[in-house]
Order: sequence, then structure tokens, then C-alpha cells
Amino acid sequence: MEHLKPFPHFGTDALHAGQEPEKWKSRAVIPPISLSTTFKQYAAGEHAGFEYSRSGNPTRNCLEECIAALENGKHGLVFSSGLAATYNCVLMLKKGDHMISMDDVYGGTNRMFRRIVSQHGIDIDFVDCTNAENVAAALRPNTKMVWIETPTNPTMKLVDIRAIADIVNSKKITLVVDNTFMSSYFQRPLDHGADIVMHSMTKYMNGHSDVVMGCVATSSNEIEEKLRFLQNAAGSVPSPFDCFLVNRGLKTLHVRMKEHMKNGLAVAKFLEKHPLVEKVRHPGLASHPQHELAKRQMRGFSGMITFWHTGGLEESQKFLKAIKVFTLAESLGGFESLAELPSVMTHASVLPEDRAKLGITDNMIRLSVGLEDEEDLVGDLDQALTAAIAK
Repeated sequence: MEHLKPFPHFGTDALHAGQEPEKWKSRAVIPPISLSTTFKQYAAGEHAGFEYSRSGNPTRNCLEECIAALENGKHGLVFSSGLAATYNCVLMLKKGDHMISMDDVYGGTNRMFRRIVSQHGIDIDFVDCTNAENVAAALRPNTKMVWIETPTNPTMKLVDIRAIADIVNSKKITLVVDNTFMSSYFQRPLDHGADIVMHSMTKYMNGHSDVVMGCVATSSNEIEEKLRFLQNAAGSVPSPFDCFLVNRGLKTLHVRMKEHMKNGLAVAKFLEKHPLVEKVRHPGLASHPQHELAKRQMRGFSGMITFWHTGGLEESQKFLKAIKVFTLAESLGGFESLAELPSVMTHASVLPEDRAKLGITDNMIRLSVGLEDEEDLVGDLDQALTAAIAK
């Protein structure tokens, strides 16, 4: 796909941004794991840039600098989970403020906004942001933040980041984009006018299903100052060892995402033609309702696919028991292929009536296509569908 060209110098930045050996007396090529929780000071209140590891850590700094470079931003900050990163963004708001959220968001985000953030006196409207006019209509004088995912989890809807940014930027409303499904390699929301880009680093950015972490990136000094304070004051920071692992994971991000894209498209095209499949949603398919937006806003496509088969809940359970190469598990973005049933797993906390409105039905399966051989992935899905659904 000639229209989907990778960001220039991405692989070089992933390998070298924030990794300068000159930072260390040993001139180590790989950033060391700095496990110390505290640092000797020259005099009381006079230190060499580090005082207490919650407030700043050398290993964490390397990772944060790399994230900023990959998102084409000035600042990167990491947190102990994706939800911790989300919560710290929302903590910039105060009682009486109003925020708009995409109606179709990750179940944990939905639960946080409805059951925790709303208890802080912050009003939240859940809006279909695929139509920018809906966002404009939902704005209030006290609107301070708009939160979107694109593609959405799990229905794979796309939101035009630039269109939303054009509406809110002049009003000094903070636009946050959850970029977890795409990774920095395929989409850079800051380039399209977002103020903050957020990731669950647990997913593609780390890519090995062995670390829980979140991050944000921004080019705003004011936002960075607020989030840096909250990172320290609220204390949701990851360990140095976890930072080391994610930093290592980023070094192969550009290589992994190319393979995720290849396998994801192959699986999506296979499912689209399968007689036991009703519908497939993958932004790389011409059948996706927003395929043109995908080509304009993204540089490629990840391995995330949602499909609806011709059965119901019983057939979904049979399918998930029949898979062999895919693993029945939550999460996504690792090197291994995963399958899950959002209605009873990742989005079980979403109200049933809301799931129905969003199309999160019992015959919807979400796939995270990994790095296994293409023919094995396709063959596994074929046999599982055949085993689960009577023709």
C-alpha cells in the first residue's frame, strides 16, 4: 500500500532516542536498571537530578524520552498501568468541569469514567465521536476535556482526530487520544492536533505480554508540568525493571508492527469471505465504513480485528474452546495471537443496554493477531468456526 508510508526515522528513534551511552559513567550501550529508591545529595535540597525514585528515575527517564520521540512530542511520562495514565489525565480536571468521552471505549475506561470520575463532581457525556458534529453539539461552557479512542475497542470505529481538534483547540479544551490499538508506529495523534496521546504500554508498545504500564506524550509544556506533578504526587509510577523491559520492547516495535499488519490483513480478508462470518471490522479492509479516513489518518494497520459470526453465545463459547493457535485471553498487542468475547470479558462492566447500543453482542469476537505463521492462524480460525457452528 503505497499510500501508507512509515514515519521517517522511526526505527532509528526507537533504537536511540533517550539511550545515549554518554548518560552513564560506564558508557553502557544498553541503559542500566537503576533500582535505587533514593539518591545521595550534594547538600540538603541540592541533588544531581534525582532524589527519590517516585519523583524521577534514570531508567524511567530513558523510556520517557524514547516515547516522546516516537510520538513526535516534547514530553513523555509513564505510569503503572494504562488506567493509571488515564486517571492522571482526568485528575487535571476539577469539580464542576465537564468532559466528553467517545461512547465506545475500552470497558475499563468506561467503568472508571462512570463509577469513579463521575463521583468527583465531573460531568461526563458519552458521545458518538465518529461524527464531529456530535462533539460540537455536546460542548458546554465548562467542557475541559474530550477523550477519544481510534480505532475504538472493540467495534473498530474510527474518529477523525483533526476534525475534533479543529472544534476544540480554539476553546482551550484538552483533546486526549487513546492510541493503544495503533501504536506510535501506525498513528501519531499529536500530528493531527491532539494535546495528549495515551497508550496502554501493556499492549503493542511493549509487545511481549510481560509488563503492565501506561504512558502519555504531549508537546505542551503546561500539560507536562501538570502531569509531572500528578505522576509524583499521586504516585502511580512503574518500577525501573518494568521500564527497562518496555524500553527493550520498543526497540523492535517497527519490526513487529509490520508483521502484525501483514497477518492482520490476511486474517481479516479470510474472515470476510468465510460463510460462517456475518461481518468483519478492520480499518485496512475496503469494506470498513471509514476506510478512507483510515488511509488518511494512519500509516498502516495493526493486528486488531473484530468479527461477528453467524451463531450466538453458545457458538462463541464453542469457538473459543476450539481454537488452538489463538489463545483465549484478555489483553492484546503481544507477539502471540489472542481471542476474546468482549460481551462477557473486557466489556462485561459496560451496562447491558449500552453494549446493545454499541453492537457488542454475544456473537462478536475480538482478535489480536500475533506473529505466528499466516497459514496456521487462518487454519485455526477456519477449524474453530467449523467446529462451533453447524452449517
